[in-house]
Amino acid sequence: MKNPVFFISASVISILVVIGAVNPEGFGSVATTLFGFTTKNFGWFYLISVFGFVIFLGALALSKYGKIKIGPPDSEPEYPFFTWIGMLFSAGFGAGLVFWGVAEPMSHFFTTPFNTLDAQTEEAARISMGYSFFHWGINQWSVFAIVGLLIGFLQFRQNKSGLISTALEPVLGKNKGVKTFIDSLAVIATVMGIATSLGLGILQMNGGLKAVFDVPNNTTIQLAITAVLLVLYLASSSTGLNKGIKWLSNVNLGLCMVLLAFVFIAGPTVFILNTFTLGLGDYITNFVGYSLRLTPYEDGGGSWLREWTIFYWAWVIAWSPFVGTFVARVSRGRSIREFIFGVLIVPPLIACLWIATFGGTALNSDLNNGTNIAEAVNNDVTLALFETYQHLPMTGVLSILSILLIATFLITSADSATYILASMTTNGSLTPPLIIKIVWGVLMAAIAGVLLLAGGLNALQTASLVSALPFTIVIILFVYAFTKMIRKEEPAQQKIEQHRKAR
Repeated sequence: MKNPVFFISASVISILVVIGAVNPEGFGSVATTLFGFTTKNFGWFYLISVFGFVIFLGALALSKYGKIKIGPPDSEPEYPFFTWIGMLFSAGFGAGLVFWGVAEPMSHFFTTPFNTLDAQTEEAARISMGYSFFHWGINQWSVFAIVGLLIGFLQFRQNKSGLISTALEPVLGKNKGVKTFIDSLAVIATVMGIATSLGLGILQMNGGLKAVFDVPNNTTIQLAITAVLLVLYLASSSTGLNKGIKWLSNVNLGLCMVLLAFVFIAGPTVFILNTFTLGLGDYITNFVGYSLRLTPYEDGGGSWLREWTIFYWAWVIAWSPFVGTFVARVSRGRSIREFIFGVLIVPPLIACLWIATFGGTALNSDLNNGTNIAEAVNNDVTLALFETYQHLPMTGVLSILSILLIATFLITSADSATYILASMTTNGSLTPPLIIKIVWGVLMAAIAGVLLLAGGLNALQTASLVSALPFTIVIILFVYAFTKMIRKEEPAQQKIEQHRKAR
């Protein structure tokens, strides 16, 4: 606990918790002001940066450096492919995809991304699906991949600590003050990112409990859910990475597949398949346009883009020190090419299939069966998934399984985050002390609770966006640092290839 990174970051988060608890309205007001400032003035910066990350990773995967292992040259993957994908999926998406799988396409269907597009029409449904695919696709995972690639390379190829500051040594040198500042910034951004995901999941759990058991949907219940989850993820955290997180990740993926298969079969199957196929086509067709889309010539200043695309990119950037470090930890032994294609393609494909299945079922219901799911989502976004279940068989069972899935996702994400935060604040230790994990577990729950008090969904979105702005610059420096690092590996890799050919 004498580590300066731990002391500084824990102190900053603790101060924010106290201020938010004492004056939640003032906390929410300041956060909203910062949200407006950053989105209006730096939205372009987020869009260009994330698009650049995708281009960089694609070029790297196809280059001669793609064969280099994240680990010793003769290393093999530490986890089987299914378990690896399950751990990536659980850490990277968490409860966010379950929350937005119906809520996002139905929100775009009700309030369209384009001023010239009429809401709740066939064309609005198509655009809503294509944009949802875009938000959960390659761009999002490119951020996680860059952070994970560099940290994994440092830890397992060069036997260095997996700290954000260590990754930037080729650029910023070894100044202790600079390293402490960078690592503290990464920890604070991570806590804000995980608090956003925790808060979203807690809001949705409360919505589900209201739909199934008529439990009140209010802050008191949400804080009670937060306390229960805190106990559960701290208990899981005490078992270590290869027990609690590994087991829960497999449970998460299994539950996802059960729900996905049921809704796919019980829902409008052919419509879902058509929606998935067309959505992929629209995603590919509009990829560059959506990646760089802003609206400087329209009235309103692009509020839709600020609330959706820019928020998403900021959220994943804030989330990236945690997800990237965790992805690195479970990807030892894989080649750079396998890592990039695995991270950029498989989880996004699962996400698009999920959105097509759940969101497509809701869209079909509103378009062809005269239901009002989009209107219900507009009134209360936390009820999106459960409102869709009202029009499927076995509504109660589906709702209970979904509440369980959200809970296990939150426990897995928070458990993983306590491990990563503890590692980041103990000089990159792969076996951080349990007491440090407990401290971070409590602080994460506390900041999530404060954000729920300060304004619910809006406060959660604001917190992640503000903390992400400086960390975007850090990730850009990551790209430069990795480029310098990988070039030094080329001679060694050439010798390895020559030796293999000789054998």
